[in-house]
Amino acid sequence: MSPSAPVEGEVVIAAVGIGKSFPGTRALDGVNLTVRAGRLLALLGENGAGKSTLMNILAGVFPPDEGTIQLEGRDVRFANPQEAQSAGIGIVFQELSLIPYLTVAENLFLGREPLTAAGLIDTRRLLADSTALLRRLDLAVEPTALVADLRIGQQQLVEIARAISAQARVLILDEPTSSLSGHEVEVLHGLIGDLKRRGVALIYITHKFEELAAICEDVAILRDGRLVGEALFRDLTREAMVRLMAGRETKELLQKTPHPPGEELLRATGLSLTGGDVGRRFLVENVSLSLRRGEVLGVFGLVGAGRTELLEALFGLHAERMTGELLIEGRPERFRSPADAIAAGLALAPEDRKRDGLVLPMSVAANASLASLQHTLRAGFVSESREAEHIQPYIDRFRIKLASIAQSVVDLSGGNQQKVILAKWLATAPKILLLDEPTRGIDVNAKREIYAFIDELARAGLGLIVVSSELPEVLALSDRVLVLREGRLSAEFSRAEATPERVLHAALPDQGRLAS
Repeated sequence: MSPSAPVEGEVVIAAVGIGKSFPGTRALDGVNLTVRAGRLLALLGENGAGKSTLMNILAGVFPPDEGTIQLEGRDVRFANPQEAQSAGIGIVFQELSLIPYLTVAENLFLGREPLTAAGLIDTRRLLADSTALLRRLDLAVEPTALVADLRIGQQQLVEIARAISAQARVLILDEPTSSLSGHEVEVLHGLIGDLKRRGVALIYITHKFEELAAICEDVAILRDGRLVGEALFRDLTREAMVRLMAGRETKELLQKTPHPPGEELLRATGLSLTGGDVGRRFLVENVSLSLRRGEVLGVFGLVGAGRTELLEALFGLHAERMTGELLIEGRPERFRSPADAIAAGLALAPEDRKRDGLVLPMSVAANASLASLQHTLRAGFVSESREAEHIQPYIDRFRIKLASIAQSVVDLSGGNQQKVILAKWLATAPKILLLDEPTRGIDVNAKREIYAFIDELARAGLGLIVVSSELPEVLALSDRVLVLREGRLSAEFSRAEATPERVLHAALPDQGRLAS
């Protein structure tokens, strides 16, 4: 889609030919973006399209590999976020960056504290300026309150207040309303209107199309790290935006082996997980699903849809907050802990392998045997020979590239670390394998190997539930696809029915067609 006619407002910031790569991933490829004073640009795209990467480059979090950033017509290059902030670029990150055990006021002006003539922090002015900011956002909290004591929506507003307090010329908002109440969203939209009247240029990342009608002038759409569309918001329908976000050439990522599924392994009925302290009543609400032997069940959803929480609930991680019925091979189960789930034949490869899946300083052998230690013990102690005998077949099966099984797992590539996690869980002889983002952060060859392993495990009779934020991956791997939206099951598709447009439509908030 070609850009619309020129619009009012001077260009404040522009990205020109921005490219960025990470190990195994081309995150951005020659992206151009123009943002104008007094206007809001909605930056849209699927998970993994490159939106947050581009914003992090504009905000100085990391440099581009190629291309330039122009601020009011001058080429700039930021070594760190402080330089970008000093140049007038503010950002509200999707993942909050507040310091929990500082006060609201200390967080608002961290690094920019007002000082007395003696060079000390002017506490009276700090509290007065903080109170004025909080009032502007209709946020009824004391500036002396600890951020840790606020609910998540209030923390989000504090993050926004901190960004606007720096008098930014460019303000980037990455999913700013994900934790806000209806009233808080209205307050934010009012603030956005005020900022536009003051000539601030805004970039707004969201999956909630219904928000845009009240605040948005311009739209840019990224797909697979490339800019695929620019237009005035009024010229686009919801369907056009979804088509640009999802439309891609079909690439065969996996030659999936057709085979009929077997008997039912798992059935969950009315599964719900309360939100705890995150500001939402339910992270997963009344979800029912089934999984059969030899089947790959894909789960897709956007940020905050409850994908990871669903797998964790099935694995017994939040027993005290979970309700619903669970059957494993027809037997009622109530998991009080992951140990109960493992004993029943479940295994979970988590989303964050370094934080939750591996003990990085330990050896490959120790990591791979960690979930099945009973096979490695002699007289109550781990026997290195029994450990090696137990896990070597799985090391070989997954073709893990290493110097020896005594090598520290931290020294392996991301793809080989992921294979160690798979080896660890296959060593427990599971019936059901839960995979949360199984190919995140690994190179394309390792991805293809893991796709082939998933297909092989299904043919061997395991049941697999695969969560991925990459829609092509879900479509390539799955026999059926479940779509979650804001914690609820919004659609189910067979492999033949699951097209990118259908799945993405089901994942987006259901607000109907936007007016053109």
